[in-house]
Amino acid sequence: DVVETQEHYKSRWRSIWIMYLTMFLSSVGFSIVIMSVWPYLQKIDPTADASFLGWIIASYSIGQMVASPLFGLWSNYRPRREPLVISTAISVAANCLYAYVHVPHSHNKYYMLTARALVGFGAGNVAVVRSYIAGATSLTERTSAMANTSACQAVGFILGPVFQTCFTLIGEEGVTWKFLCLQLNMYTAPVLFGALLGVINIILIFAIFREHRVDDMGRQYKSINSDGEGSDVLDQNTEGSIDHVAVVALNILFFVILFVFAVFETIATPLTMDMYSWTRKEAVFYNGIILSAIGIESVIVFMVVKTLSKKTGERAILHAGLLIVLVGFFILLPWGKKLPNIQWQEIKNNSIPRTAPSEMLAPFWSLPELQLPSNHTAEPVGCPVTQSWCLNTPRIYLAQYISSDVLIGLGYPVCNVMSYTLYSKVLGPKPQGVYMGWLTASGSGARILGPVFVSQIYTHLGPRWAFSLICGVVVVSLLLLEIVYKRLIAFSVRYGRMQE
Repeated sequence: DVVETQEHYKSRWRSIWIMYLTMFLSSVGFSIVIMSVWPYLQKIDPTADASFLGWIIASYSIGQMVASPLFGLWSNYRPRREPLVISTAISVAANCLYAYVHVPHSHNKYYMLTARALVGFGAGNVAVVRSYIAGATSLTERTSAMANTSACQAVGFILGPVFQTCFTLIGEEGVTWKFLCLQLNMYTAPVLFGALLGVINIILIFAIFREHRVDDMGRQYKSINSDGEGSDVLDQNTEGSIDHVAVVALNILFFVILFVFAVFETIATPLTMDMYSWTRKEAVFYNGIILSAIGIESVIVFMVVKTLSKKTGERAILHAGLLIVLVGFFILLPWGKKLPNIQWQEIKNNSIPRTAPSEMLAPFWSLPELQLPSNHTAEPVGCPVTQSWCLNTPRIYLAQYISSDVLIGLGYPVCNVMSYTLYSKVLGPKPQGVYMGWLTASGSGARILGPVFVSQIYTHLGPRWAFSLICGVVVVSLLLLEIVYKRLIAFSVRYGRMQE
């Protein structure tokens, strides 16, 4: 009994593809600078430390957390084109601001903080994108569409670091245009490119996007904010209450999923600089390659779970994804006896903090890493001796780091797409803008706490404490999933209107 013309079907999916593009650009806006924020921050404002880095990474998510429920509510009552265009325009302006954070003579780190917060505010349109796709697809189309949405998001995370890696060829100095007070270098070129993509997105929203809505069985009906687009098929399947226990549980699980991934992507650059004595440029370049490979892995995973979910169901796949993430972080725990190299500059300046020998695995004077390298450069490399754990915590081997990357790159996309899909199905055919706004806000809250948590714990206690606590959080989330497992079913299935 699906009532839909071929013209409506094509228009509906063209609009969904525009939403895919918007999701892609939103993730590019985040990932295109994630590997270079720390070295750029050190360059423009030497007073900034690793703890402030956590706040800068988190500022993006603070902005998104504030904006998501607002844009979601807006999209429930007005044409979605409005919040989409306004949010994208804010992101474009914020990227331009980021390109100029080097200009002021002081407090540059706060300008960077503001720019990233505004980029995040613009990224609140993710709630609008998800709610539109949930309302514009039938129950049978939903998993595939949500997987495609997450795949576009993952491609954004792939190409963001790729763009950043390519722009490293410009170098730290780059080209200066005095009449614009602009330095075009490896730090500013990516955000300007992101601004250009945002302008293109706005043009496509005006030119192609149209409002469409169908129920769980694929029957089209007029949307409350469609301005006359769509047919007048009555919405007879919205009666019934939403299972709010399932909704809250999925919000908590989504928070955990985003929290652990935020920890992972935030710690990548400082961890590799400490453990492997990489320079700022090397850390940006190598981690860009690693994250790009993880992104490619994630896209493959998204394509596979679309088929796999039809056989096993979304709940079982979510359970497996969380287990894989747990194993990934467990592998990342420091083992062995070899300690990381210590920054030679700190040793040269005799600034080693006094630590009792009993508190260390070996006396500091017996460590071969303390000797100054004969070919050292102006930039100190290695684990800063100001982080006292560097003197007694075993090194995380590169094989551990890569293995962990592979597992987290497998588990995270599985959890991401399954949590979104289950959430939209539990909510059913009712307008989902506000609910999607809260889900996005919970993910943003995780992106706030994740970087702050890891920057504080990692800086003061080291990787062993940081990753052990993450493992504990994932174990608790697995227990929660077991408790609510039977409640995570589609709205129409819950009320007997469709078979699971």
